[in-house]
Amino acid sequence: MAALRRLLHKAWKNDSGAELLELAIALPILMFIIGGVVDFAILFQRYEVVTNAAREGARLGVLSDYTISDVQGRVNSYLLSSGLTDTAPAPVVTYDNAEVSPGGPTISVVSVTVQYPHKFVLLTPLAGLLGKGPHPDLMLTAVSRMRVEVPAAP
Repeated sequence: MAALRRLLHKAWKNDSGAELLELAIALPILMFIIGGVVDFAILFQRYEVVTNAAREGARLGVLSDYTISDVQGRVNSYLLSSGLTDTAPAPVVTYDNAEVSPGGPTISVVSVTVQYPHKFVLLTPLAGLLGKGPHPDLMLTAVSRMRVEVPAAP
């Protein structure tokens, strides 16, 4: 009986394999954090592309020789060339008048709104493993406004 007691005491005090247990606890948490960092980096990159696409559309929209369909084509081609191939809603192009200051002169402006749906690549599957439901998609939206330059009279 004493030999069994010594054997159990020795097994109880033995901490071999503790590192493996600690890794099994910490690894899922670490992977979730790394997945979040990667997903938000992808989100930020796509938001920058959407912002630049809106800016490109506004640059084209202020020129007098181009139509709304030309602006929409430029925005769509910018999105495609940047690797955003999911179907995005058509860019909204509006021509408005804006007041420079209260009671001051008004100017003509073009406004281009670009929206693009973003799906989380890593967080949605990881959340599914934890028993959470699917994460909703985000709609990335960027608006660019530029002044319409009136050509100088000859």
